[in-house]
Amino acid sequence: MGQSLKMISWNVNGIRASVKKGFYEKVRELRPDILCIQETKSQNDVVETIAQELNEYQWFANSAVKKGYSGTAIFTRESPIAHKPDMDIDEHDQEGRLIALEYDAFYLINVYVPNSGQELKRLDYRKTWDEALCNYLTGLDKQKPIIFTGDLNVAHTEIDLARPKENYNKSAGYTQTEIDGLNKLLDAGLVDTFRHFHPDKIQYTFWNQRFKARERNVGWRIDYFLVSQRFISHVKDAFILDQVMGSDHCPVGILVEI
Repeated sequence: MGQSLKMISWNVNGIRASVKKGFYEKVRELRPDILCIQETKSQNDVVETIAQELNEYQWFANSAVKKGYSGTAIFTRESPIAHKPDMDIDEHDQEGRLIALEYDAFYLINVYVPNSGQELKRLDYRKTWDEALCNYLTGLDKQKPIIFTGDLNVAHTEIDLARPKENYNKSAGYTQTEIDGLNKLLDAGLVDTFRHFHPDKIQYTFWNQRFKARERNVGWRIDYFLVSQRFISHVKDAFILDQVMGSDHCPVGILVEI
């Protein structure tokens, strides 16, 4: 065990908006070695401009074809061996939802999973995405351990959202189809790091911007770090930074020793 890494994942709900709400200051305060961002809502040139203020990091971004929508980025102090956007599946590679970095000891995959939408209009698409993602991740896991993070847009069990009964099979993020998608990842050998360290803790990562949900802590835990079972011994802690403001999500993180 020679190196400690602090990894943080955060859906910023628009990286330009986040900058206006103190993004740079929060990154400097949190001092992540690797920062994974979802929902940049920006093209790569915008991310590049923002990255100039964080010049101790290398940056990688994947933007959607549609401007102002979706998008992912990674800022890293550690130089990867290789980086790759997308899953090489045309149907799923239009929205900038995935970036993978390869390091010596692991693959890091940052994902913004599609939301099933109002009236669950996108649930069928979400199911095909989840299946493709599971195949993609298990393929990488055969090569070396994986660290998989992001906004997975699903609360796993009843303690992962404030109002499970009212939302079950009615609201995007807590349908059995979406839960099954996450279960397949866990069954394939990935470990939910937060639940590994905090099996019964009620703590949320997302709050609807309406109805003063954050003030009342009517939230959802939909942001995760999952790791390969054989890598969990390298994870020393997992945490939710629910006091950090600036988005409708808060950052989540893990501490890793390799």
